[in-house]
Amino acid sequence: MSAASPTPIREIQITAASPPGRLPEGLAEAAEPVVLRGFCTHWPAVGAARQSDRAAVDYLRDCGAGAPVAIMAGPPEIDGRIFYNDDFTGVNFQRQDAPLPAVMEALLALKGETRPPCYYVGSTTIDEVLPRFRAANDLDLRSAPGGDDALVSLWLGNRTRIAPHYDLPDNLACVTAGRRRFTLFPPEQLPNLYIGPIDFTLAGQPVSLVDLQRPDFDRHPRFAQALPHAQVAELRPGDAIFIPSMWWHQVEALDDFNVLVNYWWRQSPAHMDSPIAALMLALMTMRDLPAPQRRAWQGLFDHYVFQADDQTAAHIPPHARHVLAPLSPEGAQHLRAHLLHRLQR
Repeated sequence: MSAASPTPIREIQITAASPPGRLPEGLAEAAEPVVLRGFCTHWPAVGAARQSDRAAVDYLRDCGAGAPVAIMAGPPEIDGRIFYNDDFTGVNFQRQDAPLPAVMEALLALKGETRPPCYYVGSTTIDEVLPRFRAANDLDLRSAPGGDDALVSLWLGNRTRIAPHYDLPDNLACVTAGRRRFTLFPPEQLPNLYIGPIDFTLAGQPVSLVDLQRPDFDRHPRFAQALPHAQVAELRPGDAIFIPSMWWHQVEALDDFNVLVNYWWRQSPAHMDSPIAALMLALMTMRDLPAPQRRAWQGLFDHYVFQADDQTAAHIPPHARHVLAPLSPEGAQHLRAHLLHRLQR
């Protein structure tokens, strides 16, 4: 990136006196990102990675590696940037499957090459591919609302760049091997990040079309307004970063061999569907209405959703509030059935 230097992400130094792997008090409710220096240095996997990449690979193999993993493989010409092809008819990488040990050995064989092909293993459930990893390398997330049900995933590859994107869950990312640079933008910067298609994505989430290494301000002029809000941190093995829900983040792997383990959890009950479903329905049903009607629907959404409080349905007897009552698992199931019925008409 050019222009003014981004703001460093706030940091907390984890000391030997801190309970190993336990979140600092109040962190899970933070509305801003936080770097936790030394948060997972007690992991044996981190200790192995600090010895050498070979030691890291051997340790991971001993954790039961063997199940095939999905790989994004790109040619040297993409310089590690996982992205669309030039005309947005596809992507600039190929999807492959291979056993995890073979992927790690291939990465070791590419070490030192000036411009190697790109190999990226992302969002892979760690209990499936490294079933013995969490016995000695895990965190205590009981203090985080929803942390008990966190999804733990593996990310592995060489020097790769993943474009800015958001995640619905809260995210705690633990750097296990190699260095990673995180560049974050708050949710309100969405209009300045030039987001790509939301139904044709690289890996599930829409991404910014701006190349943060070489931003084109003629093509993306509003990105200059996002830059003063950028927050950046470079993490080493043993460091972690807390990324709150909906914050845009680019992740750049800086070394020839990189491993990251992340924990995702939602601070909402499991029976709530993803809000992206509401966005898709709104695009189908409201976006192309005449402007006065869109404003009227905006008022309805503000009243029933974004500004809803205890008074919104207080004038209706509790037994008659139906979908206006607090959402329960039964209520969510009823709403889902109702929507499916309407969509199939």
